Amino acid sequence: MSSTPWLLVLCVIVLAIIYIFWNFFRIRKMGEGTADMVEMSGIIRSGASTFMKTEYKTISIVVVILALVFSLFVEKTSGITFLMGALMSSCVCVLGMRSATYANVRTANKARETLSIGETVKVALCGGSISGLAVQAFGMLGMIAILLIWGVEANAVSSGFLANLECNPSLMRITTYSLGCSLVAMFNRVAGGNYTKAADISSDILAKIRHDMPEDDSRVPNTIADFIGDNVNDIAGNCSDLLESFVATMAASLMIAVTLFEKGNITDGQLVPSIYFPIILAGCGLLGCLLGLGFAAVKKMGNDPSKELNMATYICSGLTIVLGFFAAMHYFKGVDLPAEFKAGWLSPWISAVFGIVSGVLIGIITEYYTSTDYNPTKKLAEIATEGEAFVITKGDAIGSRSCLLPILLIGISLFVSGKICGTYGIALSALGMLAFVGATVSIDAFGPIADNAGGLAESCHLDENVRVITDKLDSVGNTTAAIGKGFAIGSAAFATVSLIVAYVGSYSAGEPTLNFASFVVVAGGIIGGALIEYFSALLTDNTIEAARKMADVGDKELSKPGVLEGTVKPNYNMCIELAAKEALKHMLLPSVLALCIPVVGGFLFGVEFVGGILVGATIVAIPRAIFMGNSGGAFDNAKKYIESGAVKGHGKGSAAHKAAVTGDTVGDTRKDVVGVALDIFIKTMSTVANTLAPVIKMITIIK
Repeated sequence: MSSTPWLLVLCVIVLAIIYIFWNFFRIRKMGEGTADMVEMSGIIRSGASTFMKTEYKTISIVVVILALVFSLFVEKTSGITFLMGALMSSCVCVLGMRSATYANVRTANKARETLSIGETVKVALCGGSISGLAVQAFGMLGMIAILLIWGVEANAVSSGFLANLECNPSLMRITTYSLGCSLVAMFNRVAGGNYTKAADISSDILAKIRHDMPEDDSRVPNTIADFIGDNVNDIAGNCSDLLESFVATMAASLMIAVTLFEKGNITDGQLVPSIYFPIILAGCGLLGCLLGLGFAAVKKMGNDPSKELNMATYICSGLTIVLGFFAAMHYFKGVDLPAEFKAGWLSPWISAVFGIVSGVLIGIITEYYTSTDYNPTKKLAEIATEGEAFVITKGDAIGSRSCLLPILLIGISLFVSGKICGTYGIALSALGMLAFVGATVSIDAFGPIADNAGGLAESCHLDENVRVITDKLDSVGNTTAAIGKGFAIGSAAFATVSLIVAYVGSYSAGEPTLNFASFVVVAGGIIGGALIEYFSALLTDNTIEAARKMADVGDKELSKPGVLEGTVKPNYNMCIELAAKEALKHMLLPSVLALCIPVVGGFLFGVEFVGGILVGATIVAIPRAIFMGNSGGAFDNAKKYIESGAVKGHGKGSAAHKAAVTGDTVGDTRKDVVGVALDIFIKTMSTVANTLAPVIKMITIIK
């Protein structure tokens, strides 16, 4: 198999990495603003870095132990590829977090210097594009390195240094690379979510409910921990989340292609383009994102940030579709294709397009249900005048209603892709949705950067005109963050389904088949669904407990003489350290659950039982995650809508505002802790199942 296609993709990756670091150093050179802004941003940057360093001390121990287990007992080189996955995910997290902590204060300062929305948007988007392009570039870099070093072989057999559990080494390297990404993502999402929302909720309780103070007031020590949390969860956590989804879909595409060949469903001549195309499609997506985001960086922006950000998404996705068309033509036209390719050489491209279009449409649907520009959030804000119960009930209804269309899109895309291109088409549809992930993460990262910029403008007492600009960007950022969460959940659904197809195909004799009439599969499905509810409750309890402790500590700081008067600064480090301690304490159990459930279930009851767990968990997790994300986003923006004065007679400090704050507090845990962690949970379980499928087939205790 020629290495030329991999080298071409590598060139695009290198180009993207050059652009990433050019942007990084360009951001660094911008001014930070006043002495207060420099001091406050320094505290945020230091706190975020300290948390990440502490977190990675635990992660690195777990990663090294698992890498040794894989090399010793599963496949000799799989420990190396597992480490590569963890390393790539970690690099993206650190780079994204560092760039965001530099971009936030520079965004606020650009608003202060220019009083221009367009110029301020460009700085925030520049910071976000570092995270977005890094996700795609580094995710592909590890995969390309594996393909260049070891290639892809069908019917090859290998085992570990100490064990004789035979497996295909090519597939094991790919799945362990994906698992390395997945493990880091799980730790980051669970720990980061606990950190940021414990700080955010406790800050809101102190400022808006107990002491009637402005939001992001620097007298509240929890506020700074909240700023830090935006970076460790909404940036670092989101980067590792979507990198894992992206890598998982590439891995699933390659695994399905090799499995089809090993079963005799496709020939050697059909295998080669089937392996090349997913990677080339991902490379086309990266090139499209590079061109689209580059154009957004140089063009003159107007005063409508939403329009500008949406345009960047459309350009990136459109370029991915066009470039993907030529890639499909090059690799599949003139090839004797399998019977499953109902539309000939266009079949893989059509499958990918369905995924791409689904991703864009899910973003539009999410925006409708969470943006203050549309009726659902406006009506939620208006009903806040009736009290907290009405807010919560209406928000729940919005979240539930918002589930139907995204799930309908996912179902139709998977059905059509499977019909037109078989199981391979399902994986390509998933990959298509993530082929322009660089743009999606860039625009998502815009949100926490804008949020931090607004917080710095408030806490550093900048002019009211500056706050008007940062508030506008913050509101848009809330919507882009909600869209990003919707995209993350949708992509997780696609990725998980493709991984389940790959998993079932790995042990099925012919066409991948999971018998739902079997009591074993049904039992697994019921348990899988229940695990989602338990996982959600575990994360919620952990976050609320941490928030309660932080609110009490913050109250003690505010009771010190001079703090409320603004003449004495509170002890920020006490709240920062408590948030980190609570987050790290609670991150291990949820993460270990995702790793252990498929292993224990598989060794006890076999491969079909695990298949049932995966399907049951996915069916329950997808609507619950969408509900959590969209209801939480609507709660957040309804509060912002009232604060903007749009509900006449009910501004900041009113009873309606306090009711909306209650809704926002409920929504915080939903959208930033539970919703975003559920997609990682189902992906991690599916990746573990794929990785250990050869072992589970050989060792089942209860048959």
